[in-house]
Amino acid sequence: MKAVILAAGYGTRLLKDLQNVNEQRLQDLIGTPKPLLPIGGSPLISYWIEALKSALDPKDIFIVTNDMFFSKFKDWSKNYPSVTVVSDGTSTNEERLGAVSCLQLIIEKFRIEDDIIVIGGDTLFYEDFHLQDVLKKYKALYQDNNQANLVLSYICKDEETTKYGILEVDESYRIRAIKEKPLATDTASRQACPCFYMFSNHTLPCVKTFLNEKKDAPIDEKDAPGHFLSWLVTRGLKL
Repeated sequence: MKAVILAAGYGTRLLKDLQNVNEQRLQDLIGTPKPLLPIGGSPLISYWIEALKSALDPKDIFIVTNDMFFSKFKDWSKNYPSVTVVSDGTSTNEERLGAVSCLQLIIEKFRIEDDIIVIGGDTLFYEDFHLQDVLKKYKALYQDNNQANLVLSYICKDEETTKYGILEVDESYRIRAIKEKPLATDTASRQACPCFYMFSNHTLPCVKTFLNEKKDAPIDEKDAPGHFLSWLVTRGLKL
């Protein structure tokens, strides 16, 4: 199993927030990509690398970023020989490829044919999250159906539905629909979906098919991974 960490965002909202604060320690973070922000004394992304190493020991961890932050990630990765940092070739938020295109970039560049874990570089879980438990769940799903995929969810508040992709599931927790940032009145579900997915190798060709179908669509329809998940559901893939 390979791991792909999506870290090509430009953090435009974070930049605005940091520019509007008076605390020097926060202003010093201007220019730091979100995955490298310090959490408890270590860059956020470092927790993912350590979790992957302890639970999976993957031979390959790919991080896709952009030209603006490439050197920062390269400097950080010197302590992690299993990590490969790749730039998507863009320099501004207006040029960004979008998360799904960045995933396809890694799949094509490194000819990945294995199952993969896809993680949003700014995704952070609480201390009671254990990657090993998730891997056991995926293994059980795989033994039942080697084309199954696994996504995670957590319960959000009513006022938070407009911030996240919301999963609508059946009694067996199979996804029936995904709504992107709906009003609380538009869905009975409160299952928020973070950017953490386990895709079977059978699903990987679908990334390219999705992008081909969306080639003329606005970037917003190709950027959020939730749109790709919604597309998979309409194709009948098991999530």
